[in-house]
Amino acid sequence: MRILVVAAPLLGHLLPLLPLAQALRDAGHEVLAASAEDGLSARGNGIDVEDVAPGFRFGRIARGIMLRHPLLARAELAGDGGLRTVSRLFGEVNDQIADGVVALADRWQPHLVIHEPLAAAGALAASRRGIPAVLHENTLFDGPEVFGATRMAAPLARHGVAALPPVAATLTIAPPSVVGARDGLPMRCEPFSGEGEVPDWLAERPERPRILVSRSTVNGPGASPMPAVVAAAAEVDAEIVLVRPDAKTASRALPENVRTVDWVPINAILPTCAAVVHHGGAGSVFGAFAAGLPQLVTPGPGDRKFNAERVAARGAGLAVPAKRITAADLTRLIADEAMQEAAAEVREEMQAMPAPADLIPHLESLAS
Repeated sequence: MRILVVAAPLLGHLLPLLPLAQALRDAGHEVLAASAEDGLSARGNGIDVEDVAPGFRFGRIARGIMLRHPLLARAELAGDGGLRTVSRLFGEVNDQIADGVVALADRWQPHLVIHEPLAAAGALAASRRGIPAVLHENTLFDGPEVFGATRMAAPLARHGVAALPPVAATLTIAPPSVVGARDGLPMRCEPFSGEGEVPDWLAERPERPRILVSRSTVNGPGASPMPAVVAAAAEVDAEIVLVRPDAKTASRALPENVRTVDWVPINAILPTCAAVVHHGGAGSVFGAFAAGLPQLVTPGPGDRKFNAERVAARGAGLAVPAKRITAADLTRLIADEAMQEAAAEVREEMQAMPAPADLIPHLESLAS
């Protein structure tokens, strides 16, 4: 089969789809991904990524919406925008990528389209060609709910589609103990942060517990946890590793137990860590879950507040605003046995879910 994988033009949206794409490729199918701008950074991981919207600028769309809707912007920055923001923001995103996705599907003629909830353009392309579309969740949010909220009236009208038909299947990846039971086909999330070299010193467990601190792959609103972690680090009996620190943080005199590293495949490093501190992105949440590590999540814009609250409610970590992180928080992260046990339970729950390769026979049947 030829399978088209479609993601919104953001790296964090496409990376979660690559494990299934790679499994399909390994099973002998032709797989092509469609994205734009930041999503093109996923190139080099064994799956070709087509630019379906040259010149696309996500930041321009986001700024325009925030300027036109100041009350919505305020809610979004607080993490309370919900589907109101998603509807407008990704409605415009899909309006700009839809023509390119449709043109690619017409040219390449896939037998099946797999798309994430915020890439409704994939469902449009599938509908136009009369082929099945599969919805692949990539966050803790309910995928069908998010997908259904995306405004698609303009691109549907342009391409002569009255309404998007129901998807042929939904692949749900969130652990039920974190988000509750969901309809769809459960599939294990296999966090993927790209390929690359791991420095020797990061490939082994250190003598003291290691706390990995990361930040978003996207420049935008929301405070980084790194300054507060650095300020508290001297009082924490741990090795603290900052991944891609911002220039200001990297230029500071750092405590002796703080080290820095440029881009690395984070999920390859997590087995050497005792805990993770991050900005709240879905990829980081799932990475810590899959490794069975307690995580400190900083609430923020978009889905970050929701993610932080779900982690804390499950008992698998802490939700602490970026600027309020203390030495006590970091110490609790590596010393709280109940939190460690809860994180381990989520890991086991995820491991019991079917692997992406296990879903391939069902996906093949949809297109036969």
